[in-house]
Amino acid sequence: MELDDLPRAEFAFPGPLRDQLVAAILAGAKTSTTGLLLGYEREGEPLPRAGQRSVVIDSAERPVAVIELTEVRVVRLADVDLQHALDEGEGDESVAEWRAGHEQFWHSPEVRAELGDPDFTVDDDTLVVAERFRLVSTVDSASGAETPVDG
Repeated sequence: MELDDLPRAEFAFPGPLRDQLVAAILAGAKTSTTGLLLGYEREGEPLPRAGQRSVVIDSAERPVAVIELTEVRVVRLADVDLQHALDEGEGDESVAEWRAGHEQFWHSPEVRAELGDPDFTVDDDTLVVAERFRLVSTVDSASGAETPVDG
């Protein structure tokens, strides 16, 4: 399957946070991610499913990797477990630390604008989409050539 045929996986918004997350994916430190179910509902997008491959896009809108989902769960925010938080590869050492960082992002003006709700907030019952993935290949930004990753 060609890269152009794959759905795009865009982590956060272009800028320092996306750069950090993409680097963690490429290093193998980030193997999970969490999004708001509301975001899928607002966009009318189907939920991702295990086995689905996506092309990871960097802040310059270039493809840098291909990932494959290995697990997709819809859970309450309060039910996100420590292993999922650790596997997000952002250096959090507890669920509370992970949640604080995610709440800061989800309560940002950018996310609230994307959701069309300037007062949006999450709570324990907010449904999130917890995804696990594996790095399938890296993509050379100059040539577009894929290099498979062992594992």
